[in-house]
Amino acid sequence: MSHSCKLLVEEEQHMGGLGFPEMVVILIIALVIFGPNRLPALGESLGKAIRGFKEGLKDNPEEQAALKKKE
Repeated sequence: MSHSCKLLVEEEQHMGGLGFPEMVVILIIALVIFGPNRLPALGESLGKAIRGFKEGLKDNPEEQAALKKKE
């Protein structure tokens, strides 16, 4: 691999990615703000929202129209 290719690969790894230290800081801030009792429920609702969004992207608009007519 040439030197310029190595630099591009390294740059892509550092741009916009969240590493382990950043995730730990985010988790600590969320723990302080929401508390240990509400954090699992918050994670669950966030997971459901992301799952619903992904399913919505996969669905065919024609299928959604057919489902609405059935209801």
